[in-house]
Amino acid sequence: MTEVKVTKRESHDDAHDVKLTPFLAFKYIASICLLCFSIIIVVALIFTGNTRVSNETNPWVCLIVMILAVVWLSMIEGQQASLVGLPPVDPDLYKDTHPITYKNAALAFKGDNLDRYLMGRQFMVLLVVFVINQCGNPLDPSVDVLGLPDGVKLVFLDIGLGMIIFTCILGQLTTQVNASHCMIDFINNYFALFTLYTAMAVEFSGVMHSSYLIQNVLSMVSGKPIQSNEEPKSGFTFFFFWARVLMSLAILGFCLAVTLSALFHGQTQMAVKYPNVPNGVSVFLFFFFMAIVGMLEGMQIAFFAVAKLPAEERGKSFFGKKTCDLLFKGKGENLPGFMIGRQLTVVFSFFLVASITGLNITPGEGENILGVSDGAQAFLNYGFQGAVITTILASITWQLAASAFPMAFLNNPVTYILLCIALFLEFTGL
Repeated sequence: MTEVKVTKRESHDDAHDVKLTPFLAFKYIASICLLCFSIIIVVALIFTGNTRVSNETNPWVCLIVMILAVVWLSMIEGQQASLVGLPPVDPDLYKDTHPITYKNAALAFKGDNLDRYLMGRQFMVLLVVFVINQCGNPLDPSVDVLGLPDGVKLVFLDIGLGMIIFTCILGQLTTQVNASHCMIDFINNYFALFTLYTAMAVEFSGVMHSSYLIQNVLSMVSGKPIQSNEEPKSGFTFFFFWARVLMSLAILGFCLAVTLSALFHGQTQMAVKYPNVPNGVSVFLFFFFMAIVGMLEGMQIAFFAVAKLPAEERGKSFFGKKTCDLLFKGKGENLPGFMIGRQLTVVFSFFLVASITGLNITPGEGENILGVSDGAQAFLNYGFQGAVITTILASITWQLAASAFPMAFLNNPVTYILLCIALFLEFTGL
């Protein structure tokens, strides 16, 4: 009996081993070389002064801000992997050996704080990515960088492949993998505790609270009650909650008004970098890439939901069956493969949305959008209103929709197409 158990365990371990083939080794080496090249070309761009932050401050300030943003992003992403994986573990097991991890867990696992953290954390990810974009996105695509051909600059700088690669590898995927294997160790530091408090503060501010309204609407439509570990809100708590929802709706409306007005009047970086692109096309691209983000966010939720179902209950339609056959093919390598490809595609869309929503209006010339003050206009030029829109309408809303209707996402032909694209990106070894 013991030999049978040992054999099964060894078979299970072998199923998750990655065999190093010559092709896989080549992809590893090529990916490292591509990462190094991406870092070099983006840093070189910064020192030309051809990004918004380097142009308005100086290249060294821009470089430091970008490094700090990537480091913080790595903690935000890794901390999520730790906190989502730790609830089944008894906190008393690490209370004495990892006291700061225990502090993180005590706060995050109290009531509905984990959900609050995840909402605040989602906005933080978008905000940090938008900061990285402002540090490393070229203002003028024609400026020389290391004497590289225009085609290379177009792909790595203008489209942003360089930023996408080092942001995904250094700021997201690597830290997610490390944190998932070392959940207790990863957040046993005050940097993690500071990040947790920051995410909770972001959620408490109410900027994202319109997402709760969407959650309530989807709950009524789907007939699925909202799961909560806290008593129903009443009195001042009830009033304060819905007051923040109304405030969030007002903020979201303002952000949409600013963005759409700028896009229709050609007052964004999109009009500067691509003057031949009609304003209507810019508006379409804005919503198109937000829809891509939304689909990929929703697919992640839907895939993990259907993974718990028996194979015969996963997909009923033609595309549902094809999606499940591809996703759960073989020993299940395609699910983590999708997660990697998905991350690349989502970050690519984030950077494009950030580029589209960054404004190109000089304060003090009487053209301030919606008549805002010069200080407000200078702030809006950075495009952070796009982070608010994308977080609420693309990321959180679609996650909630996928949680309420996972089978609708699974049976969607767009889901199958995006799954194929994500798996192809992972296969390339980027």
